[in-house]
Amino acid sequence: MRLVLTGRHLEISPGLRSLVNKKLARLDRTLGESIVSAQVVCTRHKDRVEADIGVHMRGDHMLAGKASGSTWQSVLTAAIDKIGRQGEKVKGKWKERKRRGVKPAVGLDAGVPAPLVEVRPARPGPRVVRVTRTTLKPMTLENAALELTASGDPFLVFRNAESDGLSVLLRRRGGDFGLIEAGR
Repeated sequence: MRLVLTGRHLEISPGLRSLVNKKLARLDRTLGESIVSAQVVCTRHKDRVEADIGVHMRGDHMLAGKASGSTWQSVLTAAIDKIGRQGEKVKGKWKERKRRGVKPAVGLDAGVPAPLVEVRPARPGPRVVRVTRTTLKPMTLENAALELTASGDPFLVFRNAESDGLSVLLRRRGGDFGLIEAGR
């Protein structure tokens, strides 16, 4: 972490510099490697001291803490605590975003990508994605198995020529096929 320490109306002593480093180390433990730089401005007034701290985190997040009081110890502690609360809020948002993530594909064979033609706007409940629109050809079970093998698709919907009903032929993980026939 890069540190810029500025003193207004005072000379930065080695003791004050080590106190600032110690307080920022506590912040560095909490926020980890996400801190890029810190700017600390220490100001002495007639009867009080003031610390204005700005921390730049990754993702262009700027955290700021300002406090005034009678001692450097209390002022730096209060300003670092303010920044710590802001940093925890940002870290919580990062963790929440990671938790949401991308939902895995659910289907017969998630490894086979299907061409997406149309996606409906989000509504409450499950999302329906129209993949393809096709006419169902009447064919025998053997012809359907040959076509499914040649195509590489996870399933084939066809009209069974023998029963004149709607059927679905599935490719199973072991290489076998499964057949679903619609009842009347």
